[in-house]
Amino acid sequence: MSEPRNSTCSSSKTEERCSTPDILISESDERFFRSLDEFIEQEKRCLRCPEKGPDDLRYTVYRHVFNKVIGRATGYKRLLLTIKAEYDDVIRALQRRDDEARAARRTLAASTSQSKSVTTCQGRATQLRERICVTQRDTAELQEEMKRQKSSQEQSTWIPGLTVAESEDPEALDRHLKHLESQRAALLDRKSHCVSLEVKAKQDAELQTAKDHRDQLDTKNYQLKVLYKRLRLVSHCVSSWEGENQQVPLEELLGSTLENIRQTNVTEEEGRSIDAKLLELKEPTGADESKLLAAYLNRFIELFDSAQYEEAAFVAARSPRGVLRNLDTMEMFKGVTGPPGSLPPLFLFLQALLVTLPDGDELPAALSLQLVHSSLQQGATQLITHAVNNNKLTFSEGLGDILTEHAQKNPGVADLCLALATTVYMACRLDRKTALSLCRRGFIHSAAEFMNHCQDLSAEDCMWVLYRSPSLSLLQLLTTPQQGQAAILSVGVACYTLLADPQQQLALQLLDSFVSKGRGVLEEVILQDSSSSVDVWTVVASLCSELNRADLSRAIRSVLLDQSGTRILSPDPEGARLMDHVFL
Repeated sequence: MSEPRNSTCSSSKTEERCSTPDILISESDERFFRSLDEFIEQEKRCLRCPEKGPDDLRYTVYRHVFNKVIGRATGYKRLLLTIKAEYDDVIRALQRRDDEARAARRTLAASTSQSKSVTTCQGRATQLRERICVTQRDTAELQEEMKRQKSSQEQSTWIPGLTVAESEDPEALDRHLKHLESQRAALLDRKSHCVSLEVKAKQDAELQTAKDHRDQLDTKNYQLKVLYKRLRLVSHCVSSWEGENQQVPLEELLGSTLENIRQTNVTEEEGRSIDAKLLELKEPTGADESKLLAAYLNRFIELFDSAQYEEAAFVAARSPRGVLRNLDTMEMFKGVTGPPGSLPPLFLFLQALLVTLPDGDELPAALSLQLVHSSLQQGATQLITHAVNNNKLTFSEGLGDILTEHAQKNPGVADLCLALATTVYMACRLDRKTALSLCRRGFIHSAAEFMNHCQDLSAEDCMWVLYRSPSLSLLQLLTTPQQGQAAILSVGVACYTLLADPQQQLALQLLDSFVSKGRGVLEEVILQDSSSSVDVWTVVASLCSELNRADLSRAIRSVLLDQSGTRILSPDPEGARLMDHVFL
């Protein structure tokens, strides 16, 4: 790149840059070009380059600037490198021409050399013009390609959810249309189950009026109950007075009765405000009961269809004779979803059932399981605690298993869930699962004491607990005799079983604890283990040897050999019978 040779080009370089298309010039590029202009002017001043005519220093400055432009470019780097190569060729050609001109002046054949140099320069100029034309054509093609890409990007936003290729594919358009139609149908169906805000406000006002009326009826009912108790007390006193042959004057008897009545919790004003005619009312029967049930059902369906699931849940929970407190109603709430951010309708229904459950009653087994499962999903462990502690659930093994599984997946509430599971298992007399829950809570001594006092627990049950909650402390407690009674687990049988199982380290740790206390301790353990024969301990020693614990194997065999009175332990049945006296 050489400096413009006419003043018109140099003075209008700023205008040419401003006329560059916006797609090529940005604010950062504009700052970059300004810095290059300042750099060029400063270098020219420092190097004292002439304003006109060829100059090597000025060529070097512009070549350096061109390298910076190429280093910043991204899409046109290849094109700029081509232009720079041509620029360097032209500069070198001009330098050669100058060198040849100077040489020509120093030689006698100046005219011939000058003619050849001019011819060469003309050929180079012709080649340069051809390459410039090619470069301009390539630039036009690149600009056209950029326009096409920009147009395709604009077209990609025509149909949301589809690409340009899919927008031109009839099958893709048909699938997208069906998807939109299904979404529209779902929205219309959901809209059909909703009511307007005016209708909701009207229903809320009616519901509030009904609640106020119900409160008034509850107050009236309470007053009637008090009056009924008083009249019943008076009637009982009069009947007793008649049966006792009027030994006490009726006035005195009524006076004492009225005095007892005054000590009740209801004031005389409340008692006097009661209408005695209402005493003749009874519980609704026949047609009246049918109307009441129909009213409850209609109200429930109305609330449920309008997505007022919390109100519908309490209406179902308070339904007469519990007609809506069943699995069918639960499935209705299970099949719907509430608004975003609200509690699930199923949880609201189960919570309403628990809150309105009369004292002494229990939820059926299926509802109990669903209540615990839904409450755990919502993190409502306090609700489960209240239900378990107040015996409002039907306990079952499945209920305890749900709590145990949740405890294993959620360490934050593991202790609480295991405590509730322990209560459920104990109520269902599932002894080994009760012991396992105690072990998982860390109550090893309590679990061992519970297992030692359980008459229904077998050695297999104890091993089942050890497999699921490996603990050396628990194994030691189960293999230790308690208060003169034999241990619930035989040391030899336990080690034999564990060494043949992945829990072999537990048995090795138990044997190590005996050996570390001295050879006499291991000998005493083997002699007191009346449930294990010599064959069992021989197998235990062999298994220790297979597990690369030759020290334990030698210790066990040494005890067996000392008791047999010989240094050769016979593996045949006769040798085994010789050792049987050790365990008698």
